[in-house]
Amino acid sequence: MLFRDSAAAVGAECLSGALFFRLTEQFVHVHGHRPSSSEARSWERSIPVLASALNDAGLGQVEVLLEYGLPLNSKRADAVLAGVHPKTGLPSYVVVELKQWSSADPDDDDPSLCRVGDRAQLNPVEQVRGYCQYLVSFNGALAEHPDRVSGAAYLHNATEFGVSGLFETEQDQYGRLFVGARRGEFIDYLRTKLGTASGVSVADELVNGKVGPSKQLMAVAAAEVREREQFVLLDEQQIAYRKVLNAVRRAKQSNHKEVVVVTGGPGTGKSVIALSLLGELYRQGITALHATGSQSFTTTMRKVAGSRKRAVRDLFKYFNSFMTAEPNSLDVLICDEAHRIRKTSANRFTSASNRTGRAQIDELIDAAHVPVFLLDQHQVVRPGEMGTVSDIRSAAARKGLRCEVLPLDGQFRCGGSDAYLGWVVRLLGLGPGGPVAWEPDGKMQLLVADSPQEMEALLDDRRSQHYSARMSAGYCWKWTKKVAPGQALPPDVVIGEWRRPWNVFGDRAVGGAPPAALWATDPAGFGQVGCVYTAQGFEYDWSGVIIGPDLVWRGDRWVTDRTASKDPAFKSSTPDADVDRLIRNTYKVLLTRGMIGTVVYSTDAETLVKLRELAGASASNLAGV
Repeated sequence: MLFRDSAAAVGAECLSGALFFRLTEQFVHVHGHRPSSSEARSWERSIPVLASALNDAGLGQVEVLLEYGLPLNSKRADAVLAGVHPKTGLPSYVVVELKQWSSADPDDDDPSLCRVGDRAQLNPVEQVRGYCQYLVSFNGALAEHPDRVSGAAYLHNATEFGVSGLFETEQDQYGRLFVGARRGEFIDYLRTKLGTASGVSVADELVNGKVGPSKQLMAVAAAEVREREQFVLLDEQQIAYRKVLNAVRRAKQSNHKEVVVVTGGPGTGKSVIALSLLGELYRQGITALHATGSQSFTTTMRKVAGSRKRAVRDLFKYFNSFMTAEPNSLDVLICDEAHRIRKTSANRFTSASNRTGRAQIDELIDAAHVPVFLLDQHQVVRPGEMGTVSDIRSAAARKGLRCEVLPLDGQFRCGGSDAYLGWVVRLLGLGPGGPVAWEPDGKMQLLVADSPQEMEALLDDRRSQHYSARMSAGYCWKWTKKVAPGQALPPDVVIGEWRRPWNVFGDRAVGGAPPAALWATDPAGFGQVGCVYTAQGFEYDWSGVIIGPDLVWRGDRWVTDRTASKDPAFKSSTPDADVDRLIRNTYKVLLTRGMIGTVVYSTDAETLVKLRELAGASASNLAGV
């Protein structure tokens, strides 16, 4: 959170004007950049309104938590009010979403969405309801007491007439709607949820509540697809989810096609949306398939989600599965990890009759009434991958199809730390500004190991505490692809006296090590070193990353050395600029797999010095943390 104090103190800070300077200062500290002008303006206009309502209600001792960060993701609730219930005397929390809107209209297709001007938004009732559900799912103080949480959206500039359509959406304990023209109703509501006693200890209980483990994708895929929705989708995720369902409904009603593209960086929830959509469509009996260009991801989905039901296993395909598909034979095709789309589906095993020369993007668009592409353009790590927004838009335009692009900004990986993702981007020169020193934000831990032995020991210690952990590295060592039956994996990754094997190459276990596709999710994957092709698309609690000699720090900049890479994807014809970009993208992918912490080590002495300078914390000092 950015600020916490009693309602009386917040009101006084608003009057003096000091609160907004403190919020800005704390925002810069947490996020590494200044808040947008619209966000700062919303603080100045909305927080005094909330403080005034609380104090007029006689609730000056209620604790107010402003810009409260939801656990394990980057979303923030405008305010969480903490106090005691006036009747039960038990802890009581009210999540408040504040809007400056004076008017808004419900979406014609879906009352859960609305339009403010020309922009699609989630109905504030749905937004605050999602925050309440998410808190109950991930905060230990609330997991056993879901009835202690309530949610309210307060549109303090609105008249009832201006937003009357928003009341059409269902309201419940987690989602109520109030407007400024009927301010008295909001004050009465607050009095029914919060008493006049101090809320300090109640707020402490929430802040110190144990954060539940992330519902990692693979662990819940089976129930997600077969039975019921397991993930709580928030804000842009919910909008994207509903937009796709609305597109499907339109396509079925009028027998037409349209293309939907969902874009977002690592951990923004693209695969969560994909699974939620697949589960919902599957339950509705709508013909839909999930496809990726990743053998690891698809194989894992088939194994976990379809472990007991062949029909579920068959929902997961590869991008090159649609070379001969009949046009519009599917209602929906969900293309996850779409940045891995290639120029063509043909490879050396493709029969001559199927070598049509068609672009893979065209095959995917043609296969369904509603093709959905979920992608992150900055995760392209292999030459020939060409899944970009512009490519998909151009392909849709050639076919005369509508193409809607839906961006995601909140992220759920790396503990929900925007600061850490920003640090990685700047570290690798993938964003402006150059590398900066890491400032711990309480969400993500970053450590530098002095040796691979130290890194492995720390990760193994975390595993003993029931966290998942994996080691990965740049593709800088030869990879033995064929292992004789009965033989152990050879220790290809050699750093001084430390020797470990790459993960298994292929779809069969070797000597107790899982097949490549399951390296990231099978506990037996620890002990082998993963490469970007097996790590991409997955996450684990603790990530160890070995930066090899293909990326070294010299003087004041990074230098890529293509001769140090053993990646067979890099051909002599691959331009140096492309190799440089792909190597940096590779380390971005590896450095953003961890949910709780990342331990990094470089095989290069000068680079290791630079990492210590930037990251600060040493693994040797925190081995017992």
